[in-house]
Amino acid sequence: MQGFMASSTHPSAEVQALPVTHPENFPVASWLCPPALRPAIAAIYAFARAADDIADEGQMTTAQRLQELEDFRQALHGTILTTAFHPAIFVPLHQVIVDKALPVELLDDLLKAFEQDVTASEQGSNYADLPALLRYCKLSANPVGRLLLHLYAVHDESALAKSDAICSALQLINFWQDLSEDIPRGRFYLPQDLAAKLNQTELIESLCLHAHDLMMSGAPLVHQVPGRAGWELRLVVQGGLRILEKVRKLGPRAMHIRPQLRLWDIPLMFWRSLWM
Repeated sequence: MQGFMASSTHPSAEVQALPVTHPENFPVASWLCPPALRPAIAAIYAFARAADDIADEGQMTTAQRLQELEDFRQALHGTILTTAFHPAIFVPLHQVIVDKALPVELLDDLLKAFEQDVTASEQGSNYADLPALLRYCKLSANPVGRLLLHLYAVHDESALAKSDAICSALQLINFWQDLSEDIPRGRFYLPQDLAAKLNQTELIESLCLHAHDLMMSGAPLVHQVPGRAGWELRLVVQGGLRILEKVRKLGPRAMHIRPQLRLWDIPLMFWRSLWM
């Protein structure tokens, strides 16, 4: 905590973070988000987005990517002077960590997931089954939901379990949405046990049904998250389910075509969110 305190030189009202610069299927610090929490959510997003870019973008070697992610870890824990190392990311992030008592171990879990991505791409490794994929989601996705619940002051175990279900479902939906991009990059998220015994049509159908059931098991969380944030969560859930419908409709063609949310999907998502 001393590392965070050392970099916390600005009042929370002045905290700014990088803007959302990448296209996202699901709202990030949208107008539905409580205004007082937007800087905190934007700071978390900027950290995760930048670390994800290290793992995915550019022409760095595996060793360079892993070293940069380790540098991010050192900056996160305050052992690198963050006013010099990516200050637009770490100065606001450390302010949020101090102001909101943010659980740093959840941010560190995100870095572990990105490191796992880099290593998996280098080795061409895959996932044996759905439980293995869900263990990855525990690092790559579930921490984000838990961080947001922490900001919303929602801490009970039932809510955390539902958040994990929603976040894991969103991660899996993202995998099935991105098959056409991930496979050429050496990212193999299709569970090998199912891929070995099902044809492509059956495989996509099975994976979509699993993600749908997982999402629906967590969906009641929308009634536990207060105010406008609960409505944003409704749209996140409906955005994920809408993408899943598109993947399911494509079937095996999802290996070659990346489905996306379109402008005309938004009214349907809003309508469905009213009835959750």
